[in-house]
Amino acid sequence: MDTDALKHTWALAEKAGDEVPLWFYGHLFLEHPELREMFPVSMATQRDRLVSALGRIVSDVDRLDEVTGFIQQLGRDHRRFQVMADHYGAVGASLLATLEHFLGAEWTPQVAADWAAAYGVIATAMVQAAEESEDYQPASWDGEVLSVDRRTLDVAVLQVRPNQRMEYVAGQSVAVEIPQHPRLWRYLSPANAPRRNGTLELHVQRVPGGQVSAALVTSVKPGQTLRLGAPIGETLTLPVDNERPLLMIAGSTGLAPLRAHLERIDHEWQRSGTAPQVHLFHGVRHPWNLYEHELLTQLTARPWFDYTPVVSDDPTFPGSRGLVGEVATDGRDWQGRIALVCGSPEMVDHTVERLEALGLPTADIRYEQFATAKEQRPTFPDINESGDQS
Repeated sequence: MDTDALKHTWALAEKAGDEVPLWFYGHLFLEHPELREMFPVSMATQRDRLVSALGRIVSDVDRLDEVTGFIQQLGRDHRRFQVMADHYGAVGASLLATLEHFLGAEWTPQVAADWAAAYGVIATAMVQAAEESEDYQPASWDGEVLSVDRRTLDVAVLQVRPNQRMEYVAGQSVAVEIPQHPRLWRYLSPANAPRRNGTLELHVQRVPGGQVSAALVTSVKPGQTLRLGAPIGETLTLPVDNERPLLMIAGSTGLAPLRAHLERIDHEWQRSGTAPQVHLFHGVRHPWNLYEHELLTQLTARPWFDYTPVVSDDPTFPGSRGLVGEVATDGRDWQGRIALVCGSPEMVDHTVERLEALGLPTADIRYEQFATAKEQRPTFPDINESGDQS
């Protein structure tokens, strides 16, 4: 399998832009009209997500050893769509037909064989993981909304109780579907460590054009039922026995998975008296968006925790002002720390660049591997995910 050829031909196909997903979906729904109902009614937010995700995953098959765990998680997570093995075959056939259409003379028998083989490897890993998970976890969870706490104009904190216990670790995410927008899903990270009562705390910020986020903040009420997918994600998780000091940098509700770590660390500190040193920077545009300021300020009474709130758009704010990535890195030495970064794509890009400029090793900078504003990094998003972003 020539992985260089896979990368080269995928880069060529991407140059056709929006024509690629349009042709792909036309082929998929013409050949398999029964699959249309698995996608949102409006495809405006879907656009090129499926095609782009598949293209990047398959063309990076040489990195399989690095991402096998995540691909398996995706396979388990996709059970919520009632995806079956035959569906992977249909999607793969349409992907190859799309590449053949746009690559022209570059689509040689050898290239076709390499793409088919690479897709087969990825699909097999996902299908096997999904089949194995049938023995120990549901395809999805129903979650009752216990409370909705509107913290600011555009941020709400929801307490949700799944109908069955969900096993996850701090730093992972779950896909959420709400009754107001069926078949539109948005990933959210639980903001709490696993609790004995099994409840989840979800932090949601309303974003422009985000149908799911807007409804979660303004329309979802206690007593309603959400649907939750299987927990996924590895880059923001940490070993339970981690003793290295941590640098946490969050933008807005990107605080959620980092707050889950803080809760987990605090539980361990209260139990054993030991905890890694942690410094958290929470960046927002306006002071009122520091929606966990009171809790985090109280937590600074712990000997292991430091907290710096950062406001970018209010010159009257008496504390740290500017972009959170700049404040967190300006004149500081974070060598030896593991950095966890979570926020908007632009915030993540900027902060990671600043950390790298400080000389922090790449392996010590942890952030979600979704496509960022600067470039299309290798990404493994949900292949049927909505356009909502944090």
